[in-house]
Amino acid sequence: MDLLLIFVLSSSFGLLVSAHVALVVGLSLRAPRWRGALALVVPPLAPYWGWEAKMRVRAALWALGLAVYAMSLTASAL
Repeated sequence: MDLLLIFVLSSSFGLLVSAHVALVVGLSLRAPRWRGALALVVPPLAPYWGWEAKMRVRAALWALGLAVYAMSLTASAL
């Protein structure tokens, strides 16, 4: 059970980071470009602006990665 929890925790964190980087790059390629730089520093802005910029799959994957990471982190603390 511990091994499964470690796998889910690391996989969800990897998904979260990958989706965040994809959102930042996508936002940097669209106008206004400053949103990409600010989303890199303030992470919750990335899925919000990504959703507005029609990057809905990336924003949904970001939210999914965050939810699974939070749940697995909570489960590992128990």
